[in-house]
Amino acid sequence: MFEDRSSRYSGNQELAFAGARILFGVIWLINTLLEANNRYIGNFLTSIIKRLKGQPHAVQAFLHSVIHVVTVLGPRHVAIGTVVLDGLLAISLITGFAVRPMARLGILYSLALWATVGGLGGPYQPGATDPGTAIVYALVFLAVLSVPSEQRLAIGPASQPTGTGRIEVVRILFGLLWAFDAFWKWQPAFFEHSLPYLQQSEVGQPAWIVAYIGFFISAIRFVGPVVFGLFAAVIETVLAASLLLKRWQQWFLPIGFLYSFGIWTTAEGWGGPYLLGSTANRGDMLGTTNIYMVVYLYLMIAYLFDRRRHKRMAN
Repeated sequence: MFEDRSSRYSGNQELAFAGARILFGVIWLINTLLEANNRYIGNFLTSIIKRLKGQPHAVQAFLHSVIHVVTVLGPRHVAIGTVVLDGLLAISLITGFAVRPMARLGILYSLALWATVGGLGGPYQPGATDPGTAIVYALVFLAVLSVPSEQRLAIGPASQPTGTGRIEVVRILFGLLWAFDAFWKWQPAFFEHSLPYLQQSEVGQPAWIVAYIGFFISAIRFVGPVVFGLFAAVIETVLAASLLLKRWQQWFLPIGFLYSFGIWTTAEGWGGPYLLGSTANRGDMLGTTNIYMVVYLYLMIAYLFDRRRHKRMAN
């Protein structure tokens, strides 16, 4: 009797992880559809060149070498290659087919994008708020590898499910990412420019998003940018501490999820404006903190089911 209940529980957890995997795949699919456009392909090399501005000498030297390689290979060929690879990753995540080897490839690919098109997340200077987008995508691919998800909602032969031990690595790395974010939030430049960040996110957006962001701009003006900046710095510090210390997760995993949603829908303008060839978020995939939400989803699933398992074992 106990074994049957345990088996059903394991299946429910795998199903939840599979749902998170598919959600991540849909995000990749949207990104692919936006990229499959001559505007993206034609501007691929330019997007790397733009990352040179404000970077330290060592990073500029690295990016110059990347630009040289892309030029030799042919910018158009490299750009088309990224579109094809994005499509294959999306298909694998959505279908569950060959998801583990593709997730390993996804980690390497995301880190490569972060180091090239993403300019290593820089330039890191007063006013910076996060380490870039693609590095967070790499973290979700690590989460995909860390949990059994291809057993459910998948096509193709099932492999042996793996344990969730590596999800702890995801938690720690995610905590370090939040700590990095929090460091920049404590800088005076963020306190001084929190309103311009929101105002910039209104550009090119539909009227309802402008109105939505405008509400938060009015609220920040009411309490004062310094108060808002202090709130953001404190909450991100606590979110980082919760992840790194593995404490207070029953509160701060859902709080972190909602806070990430708040940032994505305001400072990032829901990831938009979504235009063919721009890959949304002004050319930087579909946003950053929406992917933070996917990481939180994985961690909440792991926490919720592990807590239930411990209660069952105690009884």
